[in-house]
Amino acid sequence: MRVAVIDGQGGGMGRAIVEKLRIVFENHIEILALGTNALAASLMLKAGADECASGENAIVFCTQRVDVIMGPIGIIAANSMLGELTPNMAKAIAECRARKILIPMNKCNIQIASVRNEPLPQQIDDAIEMLKSLKLFIE
Repeated sequence: MRVAVIDGQGGGMGRAIVEKLRIVFENHIEILALGTNALAASLMLKAGADECASGENAIVFCTQRVDVIMGPIGIIAANSMLGELTPNMAKAIAECRARKILIPMNKCNIQIASVRNEPLPQQIDDAIEMLKSLKLFIE
């Protein structure tokens, strides 16, 4: 299974997701780190991603070639992350065939009703459990 983790700005959430994926799945999945900027992509690569790329074209191209996309909810909203997430990126992510497991951060002027306001580590754990339940990988 090929999982893309998308993050921007400082890349801290993406780094945390990649670290947790690597602990839980070891080398049984391929992790592609996609950053809206080079810093975010680099941090995710250092955290254990197999490959990384950054920028609009990389995100538009690579999202069409993965099974699952993980990241903050803002990755499907044009101009989120202080404008780093372009309309083309948001469209490519939202419209691709990959399953999306999004962490509901109440930022980017997006609030989701009926979502528990848990700390980020708990939200990442919940996202990992969703990925495990997909059974798209061989243990």
